[in-house]
Amino acid sequence: METRKVQRLGPSTLAMTLPAEWAKEHNVNKGDEVSLRMGGKGTLTVLPESASQEDALATIRADALNADALERAIVAQYVLGRRVIHIEKSEGALDSEHINAVYKAETQLMGLGVIEETPERIAIRCSVDPEDFSLDNLLERLENTGSTMRGEAIKALAHGNPDLAQRALNRERQANKIFVLLLRLIFTAYQNPNLCRAVGLESGFPLIGYRSVAKNLELTADNAEDIANIVMDADGHTLDIDSTTMRRIREFTDQVDKITATAVQSVVERDYDLTVECRELFRDIRDKERDILDDLDEMDNQKLLQIREVLVSLQQTAQYAMRNAEIAANLALNEESDHVTIG
Repeated sequence: METRKVQRLGPSTLAMTLPAEWAKEHNVNKGDEVSLRMGGKGTLTVLPESASQEDALATIRADALNADALERAIVAQYVLGRRVIHIEKSEGALDSEHINAVYKAETQLMGLGVIEETPERIAIRCSVDPEDFSLDNLLERLENTGSTMRGEAIKALAHGNPDLAQRALNRERQANKIFVLLLRLIFTAYQNPNLCRAVGLESGFPLIGYRSVAKNLELTADNAEDIANIVMDADGHTLDIDSTTMRRIREFTDQVDKITATAVQSVVERDYDLTVECRELFRDIRDKERDILDDLDEMDNQKLLQIREVLVSLQQTAQYAMRNAEIAANLALNEESDHVTIG
């Protein structure tokens, strides 16, 4: 770590020189303006003017990429915060599979649209403005989408309703859109600390935790999708279990819903007491999966496996919620509260 002396320039002005190597790298010259950002723990961040400007344009050369690889590359550039993405080939026109990959990626990403298309090049633009969203609100939306999917899938299972299961499956695309948008905002705020306030944070410290919370919520939506797929595949779109067992599964689902919602609330509110509540809720259902399986009547292996997959999905969802509660505890305990004094 390099140290520098602070000098006095006037009665109330203190100054410090900028490292010449840093100034050269960021093209900072005499008379230029830099931004100062005061953060937690007494930190002061100096940002060149270039830091407030996004790396707005990226060009993807599709020559050596198949359709799947091109689609992933577009998603990656979206996550990295690009405003405009060009897709082109070094020579000749784009192949049909490349064009289809572009439009497939467009349907998966929020705020993305084609703005120019020629045989040789396609340009797509993202209209998402970080100030239009807060990370906390998007986390809540993602949790709510996963909870809705889970409720629809379990209800479909109870009533043998494939339409309801399909509705849950259709929501998976929306959950994925919210997740990828979260990644875009997290990466953008990390690269440009000036945007932290725009997405609802006082500093960049929580960003790594938010990245993990978002992934856990995306996985819980996947768990709900798994249950919906079980409904679609099961004979009669339901399981051969008695009403008492089905009631226990629905009660299990309600308890899981409570844990996931409380965990996200503890993240956005930085509330350590809520993380303690999550642990108590999880303790009540820790053995629920095993208890329900142990009480089942004799049945063939295929049906037993389907029931177990439903219960495993619910148990995994509760475990992902506990991971979020652990992250929330770290965020909460990094701030002064009734429980902690720092300094």
